[in-house]
Amino acid sequence: ESSSLLLLLQAFKEELESLIQEQQRKGNNPTGLLALRQIADTLVASSVAGFSASPLSLGMVTPINDMYGAEYATMVKGEKVTRCKLASLYRLVDLFGWAHFGNAYVTCRVSKEQDHILILPRGLSFAEASASNLVKLNIIGEVIEQGSTNLRTDPTGFSPHAAIYSIRPDIRCVIHVHTPVTAAVSSMKCGILPISQEAMILGDVAYYNYQGSLDDQEECRELQKALGPTAKVLVLRNHGMVALGETIEEAFHFVYNVQYACEIQVNAVSCAGSVDNLVMLDPEKYKSLVYDVAMDSSFAMCSQYKWKAGELEFESLMRMLDNLGYRTGHTYRQPIVREKPRHKSDVEIPATVTAFMFAEDMDGAPTRLPLKFLQQRQQREKTRWLNSPNSYTKVNVDGGEDRYNSRTTTWMKAEETGTPIRIEDPNQFVPLNTDPIEVLQKRNKVRSLQPIKAHKTITDGAPYVPTEEEQMAPLPPNPFSELLEKDTEERPKNVERRQLGLSGTPAHTHTHTHTHTHTQT
Repeated sequence: ESSSLLLLLQAFKEELESLIQEQQRKGNNPTGLLALRQIADTLVASSVAGFSASPLSLGMVTPINDMYGAEYATMVKGEKVTRCKLASLYRLVDLFGWAHFGNAYVTCRVSKEQDHILILPRGLSFAEASASNLVKLNIIGEVIEQGSTNLRTDPTGFSPHAAIYSIRPDIRCVIHVHTPVTAAVSSMKCGILPISQEAMILGDVAYYNYQGSLDDQEECRELQKALGPTAKVLVLRNHGMVALGETIEEAFHFVYNVQYACEIQVNAVSCAGSVDNLVMLDPEKYKSLVYDVAMDSSFAMCSQYKWKAGELEFESLMRMLDNLGYRTGHTYRQPIVREKPRHKSDVEIPATVTAFMFAEDMDGAPTRLPLKFLQQRQQREKTRWLNSPNSYTKVNVDGGEDRYNSRTTTWMKAEETGTPIRIEDPNQFVPLNTDPIEVLQKRNKVRSLQPIKAHKTITDGAPYVPTEEEQMAPLPPNPFSELLEKDTEERPKNVERRQLGLSGTPAHTHTHTHTHTHTQT
């Protein structure tokens, strides 16, 4: 049901996109275009994670996923997903209070082969970041794709990112923040102290005496040399921190922990009065206990997916944004809502299977009286329409000379038993509201009839040929022949009475019978 609903929504979304493209070509009607886009944004709000967007928050924020079919037709594979994820990262930096207007810089490498990098243009706040307004640059800062705005990028803020991407091919995302606590720790001679678990999670930390910009190639080489091949955190002296990641999630993992570690250190130093009063941890001793565990890629959470550093937390934040109406367009790896158990249905249980028992009926299962009675009633109703336990075989009987060599088809009772069922009521196959005395008389009469000769089973594989005695055996009497004869005798009398204009039945044919109605419960 959910898959068919998703297909229906996808088809409706594509139809809306075509309407939006047609409206864009026409122009002169921005109101209709905005209305269509609002409907499309509502439909494509991500609910794969198990939560639908709040109806009260729809339209309150600018959607992150604001790209439609024609807008990303020329993009490389996965670029739209990367744009949505990077724009969501900008929103998170803004919500956590790390943006400092536009003085923080967040970039992502969208193509390793061509070294194309996405960045938010200068002049937009982080709260306005979306998938369509990101600018695509090459490694030297030239604009490859402008995006949906006319704003330009800041080459001064982009230069450290370009230097990092050029020396570290493993890095895909770079986040530069200089919040008060990160700027404060970057101005301390001791740097980031190993006094907390968050500081241990950072692993190796690099330091560089940053002057605010990289004016020449010599400064770029100095930064690259200070960074090294493995560090994921770079301290820019008196300027803040830079977090690196092989994925966007990993970069967010490091920037979150470096911000937390700096807050702990600033509070600890201000309370202790001096660095000498702090207890230092041995990084080599605790690296295997903290850093290696945090970076373990085999973290599976009892599922088939292996979560890398930051992915689990980042996905939870995407659910938060979607619930707030941001419409992130995030592709969730695993829904968190467990599927509701399906109700047991009689249709799922074949009619001929009688050994089936519900889990509640097993020995030792807790007995819940109302449900128990309900299940017993359902079981009784189920056995009402089950097939008869008797088994019959269709047989062609030759009539012989007395019957003009005609062949008669009849049903003969077979020796093998049919499907055994539990009989809840001896009269379960009797129609409702039937006189039980009449049922008993009919049953005794049928039993008194000559039994039907059972059809022999074939054991040697040869076709069964009935004997002459079996061929001449009389057929069982028809229990309805008496009714047929009576009707044949009375029909001319009834016709004659109708012709004379009389109505009703003769007085001598009136019989008074008392019918006892029996209702099965």
